[in-house]
Amino acid sequence: MRAFWIILLCLPGLLSCGPLPRGAAVQSEILDKSDQANADFAIYEVTRSLLPQVASWPKSGKFRSYNWIGQQQIAPVRIAPGDRISLSIWDSEENSLLTAPGQRAVALDDIKVAPDGSVFLPYLDRIKIAGRTPEAARAHIQAQMGAILPSAQVQLTVLSGRRNSVDLVGGVGNPGSYPLADQDMSVLNLISLGGGIAPAMRNPQVRLIRGGKVYGISTSRLYSTPSTDAILRGDDKVVVEEDKRYFLALGATGSEKTAYFEQDRVTALDALTMMGGIADTRADPQGVLILREYPANAVKPGVNGPDKARVVFVIDLTTADGLFSAGRFEVNPGDLVLATESPVTSVQKILALFGVGLGVINRL
Repeated sequence: MRAFWIILLCLPGLLSCGPLPRGAAVQSEILDKSDQANADFAIYEVTRSLLPQVASWPKSGKFRSYNWIGQQQIAPVRIAPGDRISLSIWDSEENSLLTAPGQRAVALDDIKVAPDGSVFLPYLDRIKIAGRTPEAARAHIQAQMGAILPSAQVQLTVLSGRRNSVDLVGGVGNPGSYPLADQDMSVLNLISLGGGIAPAMRNPQVRLIRGGKVYGISTSRLYSTPSTDAILRGDDKVVVEEDKRYFLALGATGSEKTAYFEQDRVTALDALTMMGGIADTRADPQGVLILREYPANAVKPGVNGPDKARVVFVIDLTTADGLFSAGRFEVNPGDLVLATESPVTSVQKILALFGVGLGVINRL
């Protein structure tokens, strides 16, 4: 019996030597001293009234965001230097300059458009056709031939060169260079020609490189909003890649990991689901924290900006407002989503240690 009282008296002293082993901090530990004037972080409770306020703040996270090109009118494909043309010329005259006796047509194949936009044709020397549509170029050549071959009829076909082709760089089954055969080839048309996107790719993102600028959009937006399916131009480059945005999941959750965005918009409830939920026996449902750091130029207290660069958002999952608001509160790339431990967990560990002590006494 004496050993029992010795263990009971020594146990508080042992516990005071340091914190108990656990997988996450308690909410009060993290938010301690937040009300002091020199605190270097601000605290916001996620509620219905906070949502529009945070939505007006600048974006955070070290990830580049891209704009997408607006609605465009379809522009006709025009012949460019580097294209190749083939001509079929029919002439019904008996003494034609181009056809042999008994021959009614002659083919002039694989004529490359020179850097100055011209092609060389027999008896006509050089004719400039770059900048014209294939039909306009055909009519122009036929009109020029009319001076020497009044009855000639011309047919023209174009094989697109670099300036009238687009590159599908990666993320599909068959990347490569594709000619702009039609004036209305769109981004989704090109992806389809390239064999489509691999089903296992995480939230595929499309990057369009045009004129030294990079535009971006997710394929889910392209599918859901047909008006965003941009028309391609010659020399465009299209890249399909996985969404590289992520947040960190820590604490009393089903899994601690780097969680990548699986959709364009991830809410706090989405994030908790991706983390495997909060641990039933360890987590504090009133203490789900989202830690975020804004750039220094975003700090604008009371004017569409946070009070401090470092911000802690507190979510209470035990209230209806907290749950509804968590379903609309967006997680930013680079955020830390932390499920704090319940203070009751420490009490349970103390009782467990007390039980171990009793077990030792019983064995003695």
